[in-house]
Amino acid sequence: DPDAYKGRNVVERAFNKAKHWRGVATRYDKLACTYRAGIVMALTVEWLKLLGDMT
Repeated sequence: DPDAYKGRNVVERAFNKAKHWRGVATRYDKLACTYRAGIVMALTVEWLKLLGDMT
């Protein structure tokens, strides 16, 4: 299904960008909520970079 593949590709790219962040890639955090916050922060920064490129 092409639509399902397209959605999966978007998710895989997002995780790949998050893995460029050292704390997310190596999972230094002991608590799941702290790790999740790091992922959210990393992806938010990447999203803001993308929005900046659109201007």
